[in-house]
Amino acid sequence: MSYAIEFTDVKEIKPVDLPDVEAPGPGEALVRTHRMGICGTDLSCYLGKFPFFAYPRTPGHELGLEVIAVGEGVTNVKTGDKCSLEPYVNDPSTIASKKGKSNACPKVQVIGVHKSGGLRKSNWTVPAHKLHPGNELSYDELALVETLAIGFHAVKRGNPQPGETVMVIGAGPIGLACLEFLKLMDVKVLVVDFAQNRLDFCAEKLGIPHPIQAKPDGAHLAEIETITEGGFCDVIIDATGHAGSMVQCFEYAAVGARVVYVGITAQDITFPQAPFFHRRELSVIASRNALPADFPEIIEILKSGKIDLSNWITHRLDIEEVPTGFDKFTDPATGAIKAVITVND
Repeated sequence: MSYAIEFTDVKEIKPVDLPDVEAPGPGEALVRTHRMGICGTDLSCYLGKFPFFAYPRTPGHELGLEVIAVGEGVTNVKTGDKCSLEPYVNDPSTIASKKGKSNACPKVQVIGVHKSGGLRKSNWTVPAHKLHPGNELSYDELALVETLAIGFHAVKRGNPQPGETVMVIGAGPIGLACLEFLKLMDVKVLVVDFAQNRLDFCAEKLGIPHPIQAKPDGAHLAEIETITEGGFCDVIIDATGHAGSMVQCFEYAAVGARVVYVGITAQDITFPQAPFFHRRELSVIASRNALPADFPEIIEILKSGKIDLSNWITHRLDIEEVPTGFDKFTDPATGAIKAVITVND
């Protein structure tokens, strides 16, 4: 039996003992968790705000894993590989999966959300085809690939073209992931957030030239208009999950712009159809999870050194500190850009 963490109820965390799995089955890999990234989904599950999470459950879907053994028929990974996990387990027989939209499969089960995840010291099993090796990367980097994948997919959905102006709203981890990939493109990038410390991070660590602090009265709209010389933004990626922001962002849109919702809200959204959506002929696009092909592409970008994640990790916890130390990350005043849990050294 080995130490693990369970979310047992709203804002309740308890250490539990979980057995070591001895061997993988066909198509499986036996893995050991080394690092887990804490993301907004984990915080929502802890706070009881995530609709697909049931207690008790072991969280953990942003993972840097070591392959301990592989089962029959597994060829994509081998014992000793360092891997990132693609945590979205889809049903390949569904219409969505057959259309190449495995991320939107109606039967998708996210490891660490719909089923127990990797916040455990014991060995456990995952479908081997959901592992993406990156032996040249650190476990820290591999744990952040899934976060990057959400932003990578959102950027792809927006499809920025050379010379266009792209705005990211929300400088949390998903927004930062979008910014990392936008930096590699020939586009003008703006970022909007209420938190000045996050905007400072974007400017100082990511080199984003146009960090804009949002004002409750909407006064920042004039700043956006000035920066864009009245043209506003061709692509807007809203990573806030805040219904108010997801409505207000139409005001920042250029004629013919694409508005990408990567953030999720449980609220209904009512947007200004005539003055903005219709008049400017906008497109509204959803971005959900990521696709299998996104993961190896991101790993190659990380291996090339084009993205440096060393500035991202501002807070660390050991797995034994989670029961008492996790709650502080629900408070924005903690100032965390990204927190990572050491599960096994």
